[in-house]
Amino acid sequence: MSKGPISNFIEKYYLHFNSATLVDAAKAYKDQLNSGAKMLVSLAGAMSTAELGKIFAEIIRQDKVQIISCTGANLEEDIMNLVAHSHYKRVPNYRDLTPQDEWNLLEKGLNRVTDTCIPEEEAFRRLQKHIFKIWKDAEDAGERYFPHEFMYKMLLSGVLEEYYEIDLKDSWMYAAAQKNLPIICPGWEDSTMGNIFASYVLKGELKASTVKSGIEYMTFLADWYTNNSQKGIGFFQIGGGIAGDFPICVVPMLYQDMERPETPFWSYFCQISDSTTSYGSYSGAVPNEKITWGKLDINTPKFIIESDATIVAPLVFAYLLNM
Repeated sequence: MSKGPISNFIEKYYLHFNSATLVDAAKAYKDQLNSGAKMLVSLAGAMSTAELGKIFAEIIRQDKVQIISCTGANLEEDIMNLVAHSHYKRVPNYRDLTPQDEWNLLEKGLNRVTDTCIPEEEAFRRLQKHIFKIWKDAEDAGERYFPHEFMYKMLLSGVLEEYYEIDLKDSWMYAAAQKNLPIICPGWEDSTMGNIFASYVLKGELKASTVKSGIEYMTFLADWYTNNSQKGIGFFQIGGGIAGDFPICVVPMLYQDMERPETPFWSYFCQISDSTTSYGSYSGAVPNEKITWGKLDINTPKFIIESDATIVAPLVFAYLLNM
């Protein structure tokens, strides 16, 4: 397939430093897929609110990612954007806001994520009434599911269709639900829907066990990695945090703790990060450090693109799509 204008542009002009690493990492990502390897993409921060779904959904549809690890926020915020987009408020002067300005946003039910405010009623509460019924129905039937599986059920049931405010093809969660793509969502409790679920547990209306736990996510990932790593599994990390830290540990867990020395290392690693490397932050650790933890091999292709993920990730994905 011939390359489009974006791919040609970055190959012509992105020749040095972080820009060259971007091109090298994108080419190596392609090489992984062409060799039959699979790819994990991890989403940290608020990439869904940054509307990464506009391009990431197509990455999913074209089978350029085989498993996703994301925060609970990214899991839900893509769906929130789907059903409440027109109610979002952009605050381009967010750096100039006073504490009083922030309080005024709170009183209006606008929860700020950098320059974008998520509407309380139209986003959080709109999902709450539907997801509660799905949680409750599962519990009454004696069934348990992972957080992302409940989200898939809600999307595929059609109960949200009346609220859609963006083109459905721009929702990465809907694209993932259609494929039943495996998702790892560590620390789901640290999300709005996780908080809401906990409130129902506190009120005695739901049992905590109805939603499968992080340990169960790790054991699921261990089996998935074991069954899918014959030709390699790459790791494309957007940002840092638990979305990346949690799944990458499955390799040393299998190799060291399960005593399976035949477990292959991750076959590719790239991280887009602006985290400072000098303060002991794992999110900012350079890829070589991961060799010492038994995550990457000496010869694993390794890249770190030190830049803003909202700028870099769409360019890498555009290159993968030959745009």
